[in-house]
Amino acid sequence: MPVVDLTRPLTGQCQYRGRMAQACLWFITIPSPGHFFMEALLTSTLSVAIAEIGDKTQLLALLLVCRFRKPWPIIAGMLAATLLNHAGAAWLGELISRWLDPKVMVWLVAGAFIAMAVWILVPDKIDDEESSLDKYGPFMATFVLFFIAEIGDKTQIATVLLAAKYDSLFQVITGTTLGMMLANVPVVLLGKLGADKLPLKGIRIACATLFVGLGVSTLIFA
Repeated sequence: MPVVDLTRPLTGQCQYRGRMAQACLWFITIPSPGHFFMEALLTSTLSVAIAEIGDKTQLLALLLVCRFRKPWPIIAGMLAATLLNHAGAAWLGELISRWLDPKVMVWLVAGAFIAMAVWILVPDKIDDEESSLDKYGPFMATFVLFFIAEIGDKTQIATVLLAAKYDSLFQVITGTTLGMMLANVPVVLLGKLGADKLPLKGIRIACATLFVGLGVSTLIFA
């Protein structure tokens, strides 16, 4: 009886017959869990990291570091606020995906991704007036202001859509949080030196193109 060597990569072809062929085809066609994990994680990270560049929460990070000049408490506040906010957004996205009819959900998510692409092309602004939260220190001021700023923001809406698309809460929350930190931590550490030199218009166009691609792929591969 021939033995299937599962340590060798499967090429999509099976040379066996009968029950052995059925077992072979089962191993070939079953999707790898790691593939879905990495796709949801990397897409979430990349989408939010690009969408965050030039966003009002990034401008808020710049404002906070200029005001407090204490980067690490600001970074910690951003991380805590992002985790809490995006966990709620991802949960909402997964809930919507379970509640709506799958066919309606596909068109809704695809349309929302394309609408996000249009929205991203509009530059964000933020008021730089002194905040009454300053007296509570950089961590608490950052946590509260970031959490509020993220409500209804592009990256929060993107998190809802990604969770609805992938139905993978952990990967989406981890990826979107990583994306936020990748975009904002350098701004906090480098301050205005790095943020003012970024080609924001080109970045917004690239991000809009990415979200259009996500919308189209949602329709094609649904």
